[in-house]
Amino acid sequence: MSRAVMAGAAAAAIAAAAAWLVVTGAQRSPVRVTMIASASADGGQPIYYQDPDGKPFYSLTPKKTQDGRDYRAVPASADVSFDDAAEETKPATSTTTARKIKYYRNPMGLPDTSPVPKKDSMGMDYIAVYEDEDSDEGSIKLSPGKIQRTGVKSEPVSRRPINSTVRAPGTIQLDERRVSVVAMRSESFLLKVADVTTGSHVVKGQPLMEVYSPSVTSAAAEYLATITSRTTSGDVQYGRGSRQRLVNLGVPEAAISALEKSRAVPTSIEWSAPRDGIVLERNAIEGMRVQPGGVLFRIADHSVMWALIDIAERDLGLIAKGQPVTVRARSFPGREFTGRVEVIYPEIKKETRTARVRIELQNPDLILLHDMYVDAEIDTGSGEPVLAVPESAVLDSGARQAVLIDKGEGRFEPREVKLGHRGGGYVEIREGVKEDEQVVISANFLIDAESNLKAALKGLSEAGGQP
Repeated sequence: MSRAVMAGAAAAAIAAAAAWLVVTGAQRSPVRVTMIASASADGGQPIYYQDPDGKPFYSLTPKKTQDGRDYRAVPASADVSFDDAAEETKPATSTTTARKIKYYRNPMGLPDTSPVPKKDSMGMDYIAVYEDEDSDEGSIKLSPGKIQRTGVKSEPVSRRPINSTVRAPGTIQLDERRVSVVAMRSESFLLKVADVTTGSHVVKGQPLMEVYSPSVTSAAAEYLATITSRTTSGDVQYGRGSRQRLVNLGVPEAAISALEKSRAVPTSIEWSAPRDGIVLERNAIEGMRVQPGGVLFRIADHSVMWALIDIAERDLGLIAKGQPVTVRARSFPGREFTGRVEVIYPEIKKETRTARVRIELQNPDLILLHDMYVDAEIDTGSGEPVLAVPESAVLDSGARQAVLIDKGEGRFEPREVKLGHRGGGYVEIREGVKEDEQVVISANFLIDAESNLKAALKGLSEAGGQP
């Protein structure tokens, strides 16, 4: 065989081996190809030409690349070898330990798992996750540099009292138990009316009018006859019924006492105010005829007033009887009135979606007037310490609330929580975290944007798919 033929065969073998290694790569076992020129070959004479960049391109004759460079001459004495990269890797052990598959996760990193092998919508196989792997699914990892740049801060979950205040508007109303009317219980005539008008303040026993009533005069004469008779004057029982008739006709106690002292039948009876208060209504006119049941005066005691506060429906669950309340009247800035929740009315106004709460207020100066606008602050705190985190730590999407748990070394875990009362910049955590766990209180929304937290939160609801 001639030297040229031998050189051509060697070049063809080298090209075939190089092409075979490029195609198969690390999927094949390590191969080493060595070609040594025969002793009879001329060591200085080139037997083939190779691409100057070492690429697997060869030629039996001199050749140039597309950019004009000459192929490199390879002499017959050259030792050409091909080493697979896998040769330098550590060979696999002959014995392998059986590993149990925990579940299969989405190959694109989506929060979707499967207990059995499956493919995604693009036909890609789900990746097996073994029990001994620290997959840390659902966690968020950030580099120290990003943590420092974003200003991430964490704070331990601790117990503290939540002092929350419900603020709501309201109006001042009369205490319905402290309103009296002056009305006649028989046909009467007003002989004289005192100088008392609507808005006037009266005291109990103050004269309001003089009234002539045939029925009252007849009852008074009967009572005097009973208590002055020689036969019955010594028996109290005989006079009791006649006196009760005067009481039933509404005659004031002061007028009955005056009748007992004077022992004379009066032509008119002096009617007095039944309580201290403000005259809200006056219908009495001198000389008028009054039918039974006709209201002549309406008097209300202003020393104690009601504040009716409209509480939003969402805050109604925070309100309870006995809670302290501070009321401020818009007409008197800086003045405060204190009271407690007395009644929570069992109804909701459908127009405003509010519930009404009643607070009883002392009004010694009589400056609170009915229908006056006020603002109330109701302290709803119980004073008992509860698990709480700063409000800035909560990521609230409306449908779900979550916090980020700082697990150290740049790892953050989104944790769904259930919230309770709010107040003082803190929010109660009823479920989802434990005491002393570190929660992110600053830059949590930046972490959300950095790591696509929304997808991780979605995975929380699909955790039931894991075995």
